[in-house]
Amino acid sequence: MQFPFSFRLFHYEILWHVVVEPLAIFIGFRYYLYFKKKRGDSIESQNRMWVILGATLGAVVGSRLIGGLENIPQMLQAPDKWLYFYQNKTVLGGFLGGVVGVETIKKIIGEKQNSGDLFVYPILLALIIGRIGCFSMGIHEETYGLPTRLFTGIDLGDGVLRHPVVLYEMFFLMILWMALWRIEKRYRLTNGLLFKLFIIAYCIFRFMIDFIKPHYSLAGLSIIQFTCLAGLLYYLLLFFVNKSVFSVCKK
Repeated sequence: MQFPFSFRLFHYEILWHVVVEPLAIFIGFRYYLYFKKKRGDSIESQNRMWVILGATLGAVVGSRLIGGLENIPQMLQAPDKWLYFYQNKTVLGGFLGGVVGVETIKKIIGEKQNSGDLFVYPILLALIIGRIGCFSMGIHEETYGLPTRLFTGIDLGDGVLRHPVVLYEMFFLMILWMALWRIEKRYRLTNGLLFKLFIIAYCIFRFMIDFIKPHYSLAGLSIIQFTCLAGLLYYLLLFFVNKSVFSVCKK
């Protein structure tokens, strides 16, 4: 395989990633609209739009902030800090930033309903599609793994067999999708719990997978891993403060 993947359009060489990333967002949003129509929405339309706005703004800020902090020495040496943060982003920061954005906007507008469940499967779909674009970049985007002798090792463009962590993540996301779907079929979940389970599972996965990725370390852990721990701590504290939001019963 020749990385990065690209195709020719007229006289231009276009990277797959340039096309796949916006396509993932478009398909994910269309799936969200379908899902909302199929399941209904406990939040009125105007408030839902505010929730989406809060999620979007929070995700943009969170993804750039954590992405920019992933390599602190490199960030400190960057001549234009604003441009550096703009050019670096991470999905995990987007998710947790989105949570902060949503909770903030809900307090402002006085919305009490949990709002995340409708986003879970559309996010999973968009993320799986988006990771195809990440894989297509090989080592030209910081989503590759450390060298390995395992049978899963792939040459991502530098002649070294590496952990294809993007493929691992895609496989994990598909398993998570099926697991959440089965949980929903068997159990009656408190409104909002599906989204919480998704974020908790994703934080645990990202914490573990970062051990086989090259990264800047602080006290033996990456910034992404510290972010995962912060997300898990938030939901742990939420559990102790209000156990009812984690209520589950058999159907």
